[in-house]
Amino acid sequence: MIVFESIRWKNFLSTGDQWTEIQLDDSSATLIVGSNGAGKSTMLDALCFALFNKPFRKINRGQLVNSINEKGLKVEVCFNIGKDDYRVFRGIKPNTFEVYKNNKMVDQDAAVKDTQKYLEQSVLKLNFKSFTQVVILGSSTFVPFMQLTAPNRREVVEDLLDIKIFSNMNSILKDRVRDAQVKSKECIYLLTMAEERVNSQQKLIKSLREINTTRKQEKEDKVLHNKAKISTTQSNKLDTEVELKELEKQLSGTEDKGSYLQELRSKASDINSELKRVTKEIKFFKKHNDCPTCHQSIDKDFKENKISSLTDSGVGLTKAYNTEKQAIEELVSVIEKADELSMKAHELRSDISAFDRDILRLESDNLQIEKELNDLTSTPKLEKELHTLTAYKDDLETTKTDCGQVSKTLDEFQVVSNLLKDSGIKKQIIRKYVPIFNNLINKYLHSMDFFINFTLDEEFNEVLKSRFRDEFSYSSFSEGEKQKIDLSLLFTWREVARMKNSAATNLLILDEVFDSSLDADSTAALLAILGNLGKTTNIFVISHKGDILIEKFPKTLRFEKINDFSKLTEDE
Repeated sequence: MIVFESIRWKNFLSTGDQWTEIQLDDSSATLIVGSNGAGKSTMLDALCFALFNKPFRKINRGQLVNSINEKGLKVEVCFNIGKDDYRVFRGIKPNTFEVYKNNKMVDQDAAVKDTQKYLEQSVLKLNFKSFTQVVILGSSTFVPFMQLTAPNRREVVEDLLDIKIFSNMNSILKDRVRDAQVKSKECIYLLTMAEERVNSQQKLIKSLREINTTRKQEKEDKVLHNKAKISTTQSNKLDTEVELKELEKQLSGTEDKGSYLQELRSKASDINSELKRVTKEIKFFKKHNDCPTCHQSIDKDFKENKISSLTDSGVGLTKAYNTEKQAIEELVSVIEKADELSMKAHELRSDISAFDRDILRLESDNLQIEKELNDLTSTPKLEKELHTLTAYKDDLETTKTDCGQVSKTLDEFQVVSNLLKDSGIKKQIIRKYVPIFNNLINKYLHSMDFFINFTLDEEFNEVLKSRFRDEFSYSSFSEGEKQKIDLSLLFTWREVARMKNSAATNLLILDEVFDSSLDADSTAALLAILGNLGKTTNIFVISHKGDILIEKFPKTLRFEKINDFSKLTEDE
């Protein structure tokens, strides 16, 4: 069980450079009150930011830093799991992320993402989605279980039932399957090679036993044929190299065309800017007879001379701009042509490489044939070759045995893989717990006087029926009824987490749940449910209705806005 002990923050949202600290485990129920914008919900964002590197509400990371101090955001959360104490420290400006276990920092050499993965998978055993489904019910950006996609619903339930281990096992198994598949491919190669060695040796022995001129001639003809092909290929290679050299010659000197093009474009831009200025001045003198600054009349001769001079300048600038534009177009054409030549050169280089490979293959083939010819003309050492054949056959049998074991292992992995899939062991476990889910959900719904039959199937699709068996969807209910469903699911997941001791935690936070759509009877029912959660639960209720609820809670925290900074006080 995760027991959250304390949280503190500074320079976070509207909180200033002084630490704001809340003890999370010293009261069974705490009411948090304050006016709008006073910072009541800051704890939610600080808690989620510290644990998961993102706030509960949809707030950009950069907006989390206090807008007045603009630096030094720090959040620290302390909790324990069993005998181990943990402290998570995260900050912005400067960026900081540290996890301590029993006052010893966890591997600081690891990457931030690895440390975050360790925190979620090995310590909390919860991700952001699952955490918010078990710990927090909010009224703003909270996404209730009923609005999650099927995969996200499955993810939450797997966390609660502590069966994600099967998914992790399946991931590990996939790695092993990949390794086994690699070995299987290697086996195919080794078997092929072993069989080819046996076949080649058998052919060699047969050749040794059937030495004749005809076979010798066939091999000699093959050598000549290969040499002819080598000659042709070399000739083609030479022609290609000549063509490539010519292309490279054409490409020389085009390397700097790009920078020259940039210079031309920059020059054209400058000319165009000057032309726009001249045009603007011409329009000014044509439009105005009086100076807009000194309000004196502009001399007619001066005005006409000015317009004439500007017009001449505009004509010159236009010609210059068109000249530069034409030069740009011509250079672009040159560059495009160079690109085409470069692509062609790449193709020619590929062709040369292919010619080299063909020549190497033919020469290797000839070396093998010449070796066989030499064996044909020499006195056969049949006994030695027969001994070699026996060794090759033994090696083939050994390879078959080893590869048979690899194949068997792959088959076994496939069986295990089927068990670890969503349709395997996990489905059986989920099938066992689905009735428990439904019983708990309906129990909590009925305790809030909401008499519908809520059923989740094994794929986490819901069916909602009235007492008259009419079917409904979640969206068809009022906001108050939806909230009852959301609350029932929240309490169900917490109960399941407690039963499994998987994602169980002492902390439960209700953000403005009492402020929205619950009537008086539903409020009383909810308070009764909260009162029955037990001594191991520390409840925090964020509400505007402090005057109504304050008598129901043994402890009250009050947030106030003073000089644009949030301040926390505790009511006596």
